[in-house]
Amino acid sequence: MRPRIFAKAAVSYRTLDVEAILETLRRLERRIRERFPSSGLLSICHELLSLAQDVQQRAKAIAAPNIALRAAVYIVISAGIVGLLMVAFGIKFQTGSTELLSVLQAVEAAANIVVLLGAALFFLISLETRLKRNRSLRDLHVFRSIAHVIDMHQLTKDPSSVLASDHATASSPERTMTPFELTRYLDYCSEMLSLTSKLAAVYAQNLPDPVVIDAVYDIESLTTDLSQKIWQKITIVDAS
Repeated sequence: MRPRIFAKAAVSYRTLDVEAILETLRRLERRIRERFPSSGLLSICHELLSLAQDVQQRAKAIAAPNIALRAAVYIVISAGIVGLLMVAFGIKFQTGSTELLSVLQAVEAAANIVVLLGAALFFLISLETRLKRNRSLRDLHVFRSIAHVIDMHQLTKDPSSVLASDHATASSPERTMTPFELTRYLDYCSEMLSLTSKLAAVYAQNLPDPVVIDAVYDIESLTTDLSQKIWQKITIVDAS
């Protein structure tokens, strides 16, 4: 029994476990609901959780082979082989003839078939890659947008509002949080940003395409930069 546990743990450390990410998101949603039940951050976390429930299925569906395109590839290959065989039999038929021009025409026809076959294969294979890439980038754009929305919800959470007795204006945002509540709110934002980048990384895990990997890296860089700004605020509050 024990070796099975160790084997399972070894596998889980090599890949991102979407179920573990989902469980962390569910717990984070409960934590936000218990402390800030009427906050917009709770709605964002709920939206992120609903997206996360479909991430594994969508990422695997995108990475799955396109049967129709692959069938077209086999058809093109078969047609090319048949064409080459026909040309080869034609050359064999002319071996007893002294007409060199017929042989050269057959060789030229074979070369044209090879070129057309290569172009068709390149188009079909690259088409599948482009389709998968575009679907992944559309999904990843959603996570990039959510990261910016999370950042918008922490912009008005200014540490100076709880550290100094400033005079609010008529247009000032309502600030009623205690220092402890402020640090909790900011920490929830940072956690949500981190989980957003992990969900994006699932796409690169299932489809290791260079363009997709670069897009995931951009999201990770974005969430890391935003999280650093948040932790600067937390540090200011904790140091007071």
